[in-house]
This record gives sequence, C-alpha cells and structure tokens, in this order.
Amino acid sequence: MIGSNTPLHERLLALAQNLWWTWHPEVLGLFTDLDPHLWRQVDHNPIAFLNQITPEQIEERASELVLHSRINYAFRRLNEYVKKDKTWGGMHCSNLNKRPVAYFSAEFGLHESLPIYSGGLGILAGDHLKSASDLGIPLIGIGLLYNQGYFSQHLNKDGWQEEDYINLNINNLPLQTVVDVGGHPLIIRIDTRSGFLLARVWQAWVGRVRLMFLDSNVEGNSNEDRELTARLYGGDNKFRIRQELLLGIGGARILQALNIFPGVLHLNEGHSAFAILEEIRRIMEYDQIPFHRAHRRMSLYTVFTTHTPVAAGHDRFSPDLIEEHLGIFRERMGLSHDDFMALGRVNPQDRSEPFCMTVLALKTTQRANGVSAIHGTVSRLMWNALWPGRPEAEVPIGHITNGVHVLSWLAPQMNQLFETRLGQDWPTRMVHTDIWEKVEEIDDGELWETHQSLKMRLIRFVRRRLQLQSERLGHRETIKQIDQILDPDVLTIGCARRFATYKRGDLILSRPERLAKLIEDTRRPIQIVFAGKAHPRDDEGKRLLQKIAQYSYTRSYRKRVVFVENYDYNVARHLVQGVDVWLNTPRRPLEACGTSGQKVVLNGGLNLSVLDGWWNEAYDGRNGFAIGHGGMHNDQAVQYQRDAEYLYETLEKEVIPLYYDRDAHGIPHNWVKMIKHAMLTLGWRFNADRMVKDYTERTYLPAASAISTHAG
Repeated sequence: MIGSNTPLHERLLALAQNLWWTWHPEVLGLFTDLDPHLWRQVDHNPIAFLNQITPEQIEERASELVLHSRINYAFRRLNEYVKKDKTWGGMHCSNLNKRPVAYFSAEFGLHESLPIYSGGLGILAGDHLKSASDLGIPLIGIGLLYNQGYFSQHLNKDGWQEEDYINLNINNLPLQTVVDVGGHPLIIRIDTRSGFLLARVWQAWVGRVRLMFLDSNVEGNSNEDRELTARLYGGDNKFRIRQELLLGIGGARILQALNIFPGVLHLNEGHSAFAILEEIRRIMEYDQIPFHRAHRRMSLYTVFTTHTPVAAGHDRFSPDLIEEHLGIFRERMGLSHDDFMALGRVNPQDRSEPFCMTVLALKTTQRANGVSAIHGTVSRLMWNALWPGRPEAEVPIGHITNGVHVLSWLAPQMNQLFETRLGQDWPTRMVHTDIWEKVEEIDDGELWETHQSLKMRLIRFVRRRLQLQSERLGHRETIKQIDQILDPDVLTIGCARRFATYKRGDLILSRPERLAKLIEDTRRPIQIVFAGKAHPRDDEGKRLLQKIAQYSYTRSYRKRVVFVENYDYNVARHLVQGVDVWLNTPRRPLEACGTSGQKVVLNGGLNLSVLDGWWNEAYDGRNGFAIGHGGMHNDQAVQYQRDAEYLYETLEKEVIPLYYDRDAHGIPHNWVKMIKHAMLTLGWRFNADRMVKDYTERTYLPAASAISTHAG
C-alpha cells in the first residue's frame, strides 16, 4: 500500500507503471525537472529513468526543486482518476461492466517509450484506448508484444533507408505478467498440423483500460516461432498467418482463461479476424449447437473496422497455409475444407481464390465500418460482391470517422492557453460545440506567440536530430550551419507519412523551379520538414524517400528542406505541435482517414490537403486549404500533374500571401482568424472522445444488447 510516507521513488514508480502519465504534462514535467538530460537520454521512458537514478538522488533533487507536493498531487490525481465511477461510460453503458468490449489490434501506439507500433493504425488504436479510459468505457485491449518493435530508421550518404532492430528491455517497460485463475503465469497454446504455438501474456494499464499482449518468445516454441512476436509486419505469409493465429485465437483464449466473457468483440482491421472463429468454436462446444447457430449468435456482438482502401493492405492466405494452421480447428467446428475456405472467399466456388481476413470479418459480423465518410463509400464499392444483387448503397458497411486523443497530442503551452480561456474542465467538454466558441475571445497576439514558441521548440528539436544525423554521415557543411537551418520567421510546412507511393510524399518536389523560387524568395520564403518510414521491403517507397533526402542534402536546399530520421511518436508530436501548415497529398480516394492533420489543428497549425479522408468532411473553405476540388482522373499520371499544379497554385495564391500579411507588430491577423475558425469548426468533431462515443452508441451498445444473456 502506497501512502503519504512512501518514498518518492516508489510513488514515481507507481505513476510510471500506468500509461496515464503519457497524456498528463504535469507528470511528464516531474521527470523532466528531476534530470532533463537523463529524461531525453532514456527516450522519455519513466521506468528506464527510475532504473538509472537512485532514490537518494531523487530525494535530493526533489528537495532542491520543491517537488514533493507536485509528486503527491500527481499521485493523488492518478488514484482519483482510476477509482472514479461517475464517468460518461458509467452513466451510458453500465451493462458493459460485467461483459466489457474486447478490442483487438495488431499494434498499439501509446508513446515512443513503448515502440510496438508502425504508424497510423497503431496510433489510432492507442488513442482509442486512452479515450475509452477517459470516458470510463469498460474495454480490454488485446495485442502482440513486439520485442524489436517496427524498426529504427537511418539514412546512408545516398539517402537510402536502412533498418536496425533493437531488442526491447522488458525491465524498462510498464508490463506485468498475467496469471491465470490459479495464480500461475498464463501460457496460451494453439495447436496446428505442424505443431503447437505457445505464448506468455503480459499486461499494461492505460488509465482505467487493461491492455494485454501475447509474446511467443518462450521456451517450448521453435526458434522460428519465438521470432513471431519479434517484429511488426515481417516475414512471409507463413510468418504472418502464425502471427495472426496468436493475435486472434490466442487473444480470444486469454479472455477465456481469465473468465472474461466480452459483450462486444471489436476487431481493429482484419489481422485479428481469427478471434471470430475461436469465439464461434467456444459457443459451439459450450452450448452444443451447430456452426450456423453459433455463427449467427457471435455475429450479433462483433464490430469490425476496416482501415484501408488499398487491395494489397488486406491479408490473403493460400488454401494450403489455411489447412496447415487451421485444419485441426475447422475439424473441431465440423466444417469441410471447402466450407471453411468459403468463409474467407468473395466467391466460395472459386477454389483458386485465397482466404482473405477482411472477407472473413465482413462475413461474420453484422456491424462493419470504414474510418471516414469517403472511406465508407469506397469500402461499400470494394466489397459489394459479398452481397450480390444488393445496390452499393445498401452494402452493410457504414463509417465512423477517426479522431485523435487530444491531450496526447496537444502541447502543454496550448493546453494552458485553453484552460485560461475555455475553462479548466474544457477537456471533458471538448465534444460540445459551445466550448469552442470561446476560442474567438483569445487575443490574436497571445495565440500567435504561443504557436511561435512551439515552432521554435520544433526547430531546436530538428537541429539536434540533424546534428547527430550529419555527424554520422560526415556532412560537415550541415554541421557548420546547424544554427541556421530552419528560420522561425519562415512559413514552415510539415510533411510526414508512411512512404508508400500512393501517398505521393514527393508531390511538392514535382515542380523544382517553382519550389526553388519559393524557398529562395527573400520576402516570403517557405521551408519544409519531412519525416517518415518506408516498409523495409518496399523499394518503390524507399526510392521516393531517397528523392526527398537527396534534396535535403543539396547545398541550395540545406537550410530550408530537412528530413528527420526515425519518424516515431516523439517526432510526430514535435511536428504536429510546431508546423504552420500540414501538407497531405495522397492519391484520392486512397487515404482512409489520415489523422495527423487533426493533431495539427488544436496546436495552431492549418491543413493543406487533398480532399480525401477526414479533410473531405472537414474543409469548409475558411478552416484551412484544399488541393484541388475533389476530382479524380483515371490516368494516375494525369492526376499527379493536376494535383501538383493545384498544390502550387494554392501555395502561391492563398497560403503564402495570407501567412505573410502582417500588421506593424508582425501578427498575421487573417491567418490567426483562420486558425481560430479551424479550432471552432474542427475541435469538437475530430477528437477520439467523439469517435469512441460514436462507437459506443452506434455499435457497442446495440451489439451488447443483442447478445444472449447466457454468459457461456
């Protein structure tokens, strides 16, 4: 029991063990103040921090800085938060208390100190958990613990991406071993025709939400199987299907072993769809009913979210791989090979068609959604053949537009401004439009100066990263000019993404003469900060990234075009908090949602984007900038050229003139007016609290109400 007399080290450790600290700047500030250098050195990991500083040093430093009351206050706040029962969820979905939502995802992006995510899907899942916690919605997360994460990126002298893989130190992570009902460490077993798979189970707490991970690096597994949870999205199809067995079937068996019977199964993308089959098997065997009845019952309480309109993003497995890994399983369900394969085929009669995880999910749930309005439309068209004879508009795939967990992405300085102007309780009321009307009352100069301080913070961060990068590459000229790279008075454009070709990260480089003119303009210049990773096996994506990196290496662009290596949660946070404009240039309609631009809005930045994903719903002509008018050409090359022209026209005629239109004090009042209008029109809509409330009211509660009252 931790009380008021407990040593500071133990109180700080208790704070560090719950990822609630990741969205509470007062806790982050404690570790920063105790030792700023060490805090940066351990990549903002509080457990690694506490493992490298003695209790005596903490007591001494806390006394010097008078931190005792701040530590006690943070510790009290965490306890009050966890124990609070008067929450939105407590009032609206108390029926989920005994039968919670089980949320399956292949990755969770919660903070840079827990690098088990690759990009947007994981960040979205992490934000979903945090808002579920804030709202008090009974939810349990299920994922895989990747002990080498995605990869650490660095560029060589030619600008080519190279990958490093570093093992995580479990002792530096907020993880505890999960034990079964008998008090023994929980081990999950899955039998296949080629042997069995084993996984231990870890857990972390994300505020009020319990998040459990499967880890195949255990004795009893083959060396190959011990590597299954080493990296995200690695290996061949056999490697992938075994990962997805662990996530889906293994994840469902965690719940069974702990006597947790979910009221809702929420599958975040198709990677976890095998959980559906395990749930059907459990119902069949427990209630002694045939497959079709168990299937119908299970479909009533399953929710499926699809995230990609790109065909290659949907996992497909050959009949041989399915039979090798699920043959024993299908026999227990009493299904023939053809009947089992039909669950994952658009055309069940086509024996050459592989087994698709998205098809399995869509065929076995009554509630499916895309992640924006335009993505819902694309998904209905994409999967229309699953419902032959039905008009596209009647295909049962809706949409719930993604949102971001605001307090995870909002700069502390901007939060302080909002607390002063909107009220201390504004985060609990952010989904209401009236709270944002007060943004209009914020003084233009105060808002502008707050954003400028964040921009300077970004520039200092980029210079530090670029210094290390240049020292490794031997770029002596860059090192000499490091203090001149990026200028806080210059319009700063951020462009960060996964470098897949359809995202077209090089669109702004497509008019080199016009770009040079904009960069070199003595009165109204621009500068660009790039970041992002290409998949290790995507050479086209790597070539696109290399093109950008080589621009940043050249003498003429060195001070105004930079590429920040190793894009992660920390780099993203600095970028979305500090840029003036967020640039997004995907090929329409292939951006399912794209939430990075949502993070920019409340930090005082504006969006410049193709009308795709969330921006297609958000843009009103006065809250940011659009590239083009939403049209699409069948010829991709033609569309590329058109969008490049639209981009430059918008920059030259709208963005740059508005930004540099200043008063005598250097304040761009019309630009700030647009920032305020963006906050007013977008803040209440594109946040994760609204998103999770939508999921709860439109899918979780109907699903939980439809389920049989029998708990077996």
